[in-house]
Amino acid sequence: MRTLLQITAMVNSGSVGRIAEEIGELVIANGWQSYIAYGRKARTSKSELIRIGAERDVKLHGIKTRLFDKHGFGSQKATRRLIERLEEIRPDIVHLHCIHGYYINMEILFDYLAKVEIPVVWTMHDCWAMTGHCVHFENIGCDKWKNGCYSCPNKTGYPGSMLLDNSRSNYNQKKRLFSSVDKLTIVSVCDWLARLLSKSFLKEKDIRVIYNGINTDVFSPKKPSEEMKNRLGIKDEFVILAVSNGWNQTKGLDDLIEFGRNLEPNTKLVIVGLSSRQNKDLPKQITAVERTESVKQLAELYSLADVLINPTYQDTLPTVNIEAIACGTPVVTYRTGGSADIIDEKSGYVVDMGDMEGLKEAISEVRKKGKEAYSNHCRKRALGMFRKEERFAEYLSLYNDLSFSNQ
Repeated sequence: MRTLLQITAMVNSGSVGRIAEEIGELVIANGWQSYIAYGRKARTSKSELIRIGAERDVKLHGIKTRLFDKHGFGSQKATRRLIERLEEIRPDIVHLHCIHGYYINMEILFDYLAKVEIPVVWTMHDCWAMTGHCVHFENIGCDKWKNGCYSCPNKTGYPGSMLLDNSRSNYNQKKRLFSSVDKLTIVSVCDWLARLLSKSFLKEKDIRVIYNGINTDVFSPKKPSEEMKNRLGIKDEFVILAVSNGWNQTKGLDDLIEFGRNLEPNTKLVIVGLSSRQNKDLPKQITAVERTESVKQLAELYSLADVLINPTYQDTLPTVNIEAIACGTPVVTYRTGGSADIIDEKSGYVVDMGDMEGLKEAISEVRKKGKEAYSNHCRKRALGMFRKEERFAEYLSLYNDLSFSNQ
């Protein structure tokens, strides 16, 4: 029996955590043993779970990051214990997801991976691996990552540092560590990120593109319940939906609030994922819904909406866009990261970042044509590009190729 061990911040929670869980379920169904090592949070899983460190380790790693800009260099003991488990399990494949998040020491991990003969797959869900600090740089227009980071203009952005700027040292360390693993296959989740990787210090690695997959049975057009409509106070309004695991300026919250102040009559803007503090500051025209882990509830919300709006300033392949079109709901999004890879002219509209007039015009176009003009094509596009069964089968095929070639 072959064994897969994935490393991720969360399990079965958030978009990346759900991807890791569903990949684990797929390999188990195909006769593999599946482990998932995680650092932050885990919900129910069919894989065998390994906690990397404890909450105290995460907090100490966070302090080291905040003071010294040394994200990825904390959690030494926790990572050494993980290496001990790796030595016991000896997986056939190690699959990395997001290894930032204050839970793992990248130096200890990659020094180990460079020594052993285990093939490594690393799915890039953002840009952190190729920079000296940040997870995204499109929103600040920085291209220092191409030749070497220094004087980071995004020092206080996640993973934020209050004092030192170690972006030059971090960049050089990442370049050394990530280039040291010979049996490393990099998977980009979209064409946009793959193009960036081909210009980074990782360009000599085997870079492939596998789009993220979702459960298109769960995320499918639903008939919204009367309970849901009543809870949101929806009658016959045109419903604009916005969804995120967490909202801030880079996710477009300021633009959403501005947009919500000037809604057309008989229109409701529903924002999912706001904190209780953020809820207090909302204009009365906006309806807030707390973040939910229920995919069933999310699917119902997507189906209820006439259009999803996603004014994000930094993103890679927004899962919310994919989930929305799978539910037959058109999307209006900024031209950010891989957002344009998801949407075509029949499933929504892509406008330039910060183009509020463009957002309004696109939403007015959806309202004029009606959701029904987009729904069938939205669903068809989601089934053709983002079914988890097909996308994750590409991972299984990759695992098989790598494990057989390693024998």
